[in-house]
Amino acid sequence: MNAPDVETLFCTLAAANPAPHSELLYSSVFELLAAVLLSAQATDVGVNKATRVLFARAPTPRAMMALGEERLCGHIRTIGLYRNKARHLMQTCRILIERHGGEVPRDREALQALPGVGRKTANVVLNVAFGEPTIAVDTHVFRVANRTGLATGTTPEAVEQALLGVVPPAYLHDAHHWLILHGRYVCTARSPQCAACAIRTVCAFAKSPEARLQSSASS
Repeated sequence: MNAPDVETLFCTLAAANPAPHSELLYSSVFELLAAVLLSAQATDVGVNKATRVLFARAPTPRAMMALGEERLCGHIRTIGLYRNKARHLMQTCRILIERHGGEVPRDREALQALPGVGRKTANVVLNVAFGEPTIAVDTHVFRVANRTGLATGTTPEAVEQALLGVVPPAYLHDAHHWLILHGRYVCTARSPQCAACAIRTVCAFAKSPEARLQSSASS
């Protein structure tokens, strides 16, 4: 995708949604970190249902530690891999208390040293909580970037680096939100809605024979 097409893509997405935001519910940096940690291989809707009660009872690392791992499991039982996530979250809370005074660090290396926190989670926290121009590549961003031809790569980190190289600075802060939402609701994994897509004029997939075949089949 050339530079004018990239500009068109983000200008279009920005016009449709000038202030995109995470669909996870949280009221503090710690709650954001916990929600993103729990969201791996789970939906935001499912995480929000679990954390609505959890965060009311344990809104800080110390409160979470006081809750205990078994009661934490009870709150997040509906989320996939909940036992591993509960263990990681409890370990993370302990490290936040012991090494960071109970606060979430504004540092990639420190964030990725927390159990259960990978590059994507660190990027979300740095971007959403601290305003850093990072791009968190989840399954939606990975798919949209590759499918449209915006930024191709075989791994999430490769796509992240490719995106950082092509996204205009003016759009960088909100880029991953736009791409996530577009992948979640329009450029879906199965049967992407190309006919209703606002960026189809610059999308490599929308111009392909496969997309035209899908379009004719659905009409």
